[in-house]
Amino acid sequence: MKMSQSNPDKDDHTSSNKKTISLPISRVRLIMKSSPDVSSINQDALFLTTKATELFVQHLALASFNNGSGKETNTLSYSDLANTAEETETFHFLTDILPKKIFARDYLKSLEQMQEEDTDF
Repeated sequence: MKMSQSNPDKDDHTSSNKKTISLPISRVRLIMKSSPDVSSINQDALFLTTKATELFVQHLALASFNNGSGKETNTLSYSDLANTAEETETFHFLTDILPKKIFARDYLKSLEQMQEEDTDF
């Protein structure tokens, strides 16, 4: 009878990989599987996607913090993220996800102006 023995080096490598990431792998897997184009997910691809996402979020947060107004108070706010998305070409694709906040009255005024412009034509 032949007994299978797990490779301790592989187990150590897998556990050390899990320690180097902060995002929950199960959540990333769920997001990846929500795409109709994805049928199966390789463990290495899942790990690399999770790590890349973590690094991207870290880069966005660092850029927003360095360009933001919260340096003195050591804080990062939504407006810092929105400003970075709008002003930095690298993050410009996030402007739909991170729009600048505006007051409802300002939005209504701009909506009225747009309607007045449309009626002028």
